[in-house]
Amino acid sequence: MESEIKIITADDHPIVRQGLRLMIEADKSLLIVAQAGDGEAAISLIEEHRPDVAVLDIDMPKMDGFEVVRELGRRNIEVEIVFLTMHGEEEIFQAAMDLGVKGYVLKDSATTDIVSSIKAVASGRPFISPSLSALLLNRRRRADELEKEQPGLHLLSPTEFKILKLIAEEQTSKEIGEKLFISHRTVETHRTNICRKLELHGSLALVKFAVTHKSEL
Repeated sequence: MESEIKIITADDHPIVRQGLRLMIEADKSLLIVAQAGDGEAAISLIEEHRPDVAVLDIDMPKMDGFEVVRELGRRNIEVEIVFLTMHGEEEIFQAAMDLGVKGYVLKDSATTDIVSSIKAVASGRPFISPSLSALLLNRRRRADELEKEQPGLHLLSPTEFKILKLIAEEQTSKEIGEKLFISHRTVETHRTNICRKLELHGSLALVKFAVTHKSEL
């Protein structure tokens, strides 16, 4: 029997929350454990219920979807995220991908995509509304180009690559250490190794490289 996927949804429009419940719970393997009307409530409910997936609107009162995801990261709360939004602009899509959001669904395709997106991200796979596939291809193309320009990226260990992405988010060594449960000194050692492998000279060069190429990492 397929295990039940626990979900929290957050949207400031009651009719959207009601519609989501009807669409999602029509699938017996999915269960909405709570619903929020703003970003702050979403964080509290996610922290309380620890769902498998959180379906978040980007535009919400008090805290928007991006702020919610960042705060969950600061609190080391692990939950897969699906953004359900009206925004199809590349800038917003890329910003969501930079944050590590695995699911991105446009509201006008929610009826066909929302259940599939939840099941995909719950199993560790990304899901993007098909109408946004060109944006995803652009992102992959830029990532491929960066790897050709900087072959040292292939030499990074999984931990080093994770640290590089956190540096791109402008997190300090102390913040990175707290997030990865390692010491500040260990983070500094990893930073030194990343610089050596990428042939970057000094911490400022590392930060500049990471921030500049944030969307390709």
